[in-house]
Amino acid sequence: MKQFAIVSFVILMTVIFSAGFLAMPGKTEAGVVPLEGIKYDVNFSLEENLKMFVGKKVYITLDSGKTFAGIVKETGNHLMWLEKLEGKEFFDALIRIDTINAIDTRFRDMKP
Repeated sequence: MKQFAIVSFVILMTVIFSAGFLAMPGKTEAGVVPLEGIKYDVNFSLEENLKMFVGKKVYITLDSGKTFAGIVKETGNHLMWLEKLEGKEFFDALIRIDTINAIDTRFRDMKP
């Protein structure tokens, strides 16, 4: 009789825990969501577009083909200050805007 009670208790606990796990919300499917406040405007100059990315991470490709990745600290009429360079975290760069060939940045992120 004691053995029957133990087996019954184990079966009951298994059913309760299984039901609890089934009732828990499952992991939702991840989706792509746009990041707020990030956009290009083709009607603006390169300098004006760079000013919209102050505080954001960008990849800058120069006419020479060299690429810099970092956070835009400040943008003026002829120069931009790129800080926390990727791969050189303690370095910043001052880049002439007229040598920039392309700007890349992330516009979308994964929603958990």
